[in-house]
Amino acid sequence: MRFEVRQASVSDLDALVPLFDGYRQFYKQSSDLGRARAFLAERFANNDSVVLLACDERGRGLGFTQLYPLFSSVRAERIYLLNDLFVTAQARRDGVAKALLTAAGEYARTLGAKSLWLQTAQDNAPAQALYESLGWKRDREFCDYGLTL
Repeated sequence: MRFEVRQASVSDLDALVPLFDGYRQFYKQSSDLGRARAFLAERFANNDSVVLLACDERGRGLGFTQLYPLFSSVRAERIYLLNDLFVTAQARRDGVAKALLTAAGEYARTLGAKSLWLQTAQDNAPAQALYESLGWKRDREFCDYGLTL
């Protein structure tokens, strides 16, 4: 399968919205295309994140990843949170996720980031295997916690 990975813009919302909605459904959320569109449009409007989009030769969205800029106070350096990664079922096992992860690393590196971080579900073994095959290391030092507000 031939595809390209590029930085998305607000003009890519039509391609991104179904991908983002599919990502949310993967994590057991109800489909809500309006919410997906509004969320992504707000990220673009506020320059809160960077979205990398994989498209086939016809411009159809195959997958995306979304990066959020952060800083590590302990390390005193810029980092990025790779918060979302999704590839359509039809495009899985065609190198799309690997290309998106590679592009994310290149993007963050060009902006001076020292690392990328991500989280995935404990039972998402295929994703974990991919991350580890690309050199990602599971954090054994810190526990993640969340507070619902």
